[in-house]
Amino acid sequence: MRNNAYLTLHLSILLAGGTGLFGRLISIGEVPLVCIRVILAAIIFALVMQFNGRLHRIPLRNVARIMGCGVLLAIHWVFYYGSIKYANVSIGAVCFALVGFFTAILEPLFARRRPSWRELLLSLLTVAGIAMIFGFDARHRTGIIIGVLSSFFYTLFSLGSKRTQAVTGHKSSTMLMYELIGSGVVLTLATPLYAKLFPETGIIPTKLDWCYLALFSSVFTIGPFLLLFRALRSIPAFTVNLSYNLEPVYTILAAMIIFGEANELNASFWIGISLIILSVVLQTKLSQKIRLSS
Repeated sequence: MRNNAYLTLHLSILLAGGTGLFGRLISIGEVPLVCIRVILAAIIFALVMQFNGRLHRIPLRNVARIMGCGVLLAIHWVFYYGSIKYANVSIGAVCFALVGFFTAILEPLFARRRPSWRELLLSLLTVAGIAMIFGFDARHRTGIIIGVLSSFFYTLFSLGSKRTQAVTGHKSSTMLMYELIGSGVVLTLATPLYAKLFPETGIIPTKLDWCYLALFSSVFTIGPFLLLFRALRSIPAFTVNLSYNLEPVYTILAAMIIFGEANELNASFWIGISLIILSVVLQTKLSQKIRLSS
């Protein structure tokens, strides 16, 4: 059963890593793309929860708090897919690795504790990797800036969601349900403004786009969460969090295989990503040592 749980976990990570590919496969702009994604995902997830008897009403004040986290999630997704469209899938995935750096800075502020110098120093390796790519590859600078904003807003979402769950006591599945609804509401309101500001960007999906969006919203959005919830029944959350460091690696490998992005990347990218991978490896090793000694 434990081996099956690890297989389930890595299938979840693999599907999550595949989400970045749809930023390049789907032709419409990032705002309508994410808007349609979260609306379809919310409907599908609501049906799944109803089938499992887990769809319950919660207090209105909690709905507002959770949907507020969903707004941060929507902003993260818009910037993430914007980064992919302005640069490529690999750049978007690499910039997402900055979440560790922003977490090392912001989490102590949220928790009102002193920052960990170990976390900051390891995260600076990631920053150095991003700076290496940014400084020597002018083609992707706009995409990198947008990608950095994406990782910043994901950090705010992650910390805010964690704090909200601790206060409200709701399960992760309930949190996700209302976060998707919050994302869908704000993006539905934002799409007309986006269409007016960027009239050259398409907002109406083609028939092929709808096929991709259906697959994206079900298998590659709800699928990873359902598999993750199942894996957490047998695997510690600590192991799950460390394993999810592989997500950007899976994304980059998939982009290279499907889109041939290796040809778009120069030496500075490989030096930069080597520093980022080194940061993840060192963080994993040190975290394991601390856990074993505690």
